[in-house]
Amino acid sequence: MAHGMRVWGADGALQLDENSFTCRVVLSVVVTFPVPASVKYYQDFAVPGCNAGNSVAVVVPVDTYSSTAEQFETEMLTDVARVYNYTRTFAAGFPTSGTMRLNVIRFM
Repeated sequence: MAHGMRVWGADGALQLDENSFTCRVVLSVVVTFPVPASVKYYQDFAVPGCNAGNSVAVVVPVDTYSSTAEQFETEMLTDVARVYNYTRTFAAGFPTSGTMRLNVIRFM
């Protein structure tokens, strides 16, 4: 790897270097799709340097949910994390509303 950092422990031994696998949260934002959810749509969030090969986008519920609530869906594109209010691969799926936290994690 052409870049990175090195971390030494208290005993002077190398603990982390530029060849170590690490990851970090590069974006954490609350995403809300309004009620009523009658239209399928998505929201894009800029994450420069991130793509499907080096990052992952996940959503975590932060709202109160009923037994009929559904999870948002995420997709990593080049420099963009996209959050959908429906399941893209299920044509008969209904859009959903609510609030979730989007976390984009980049692997290094």
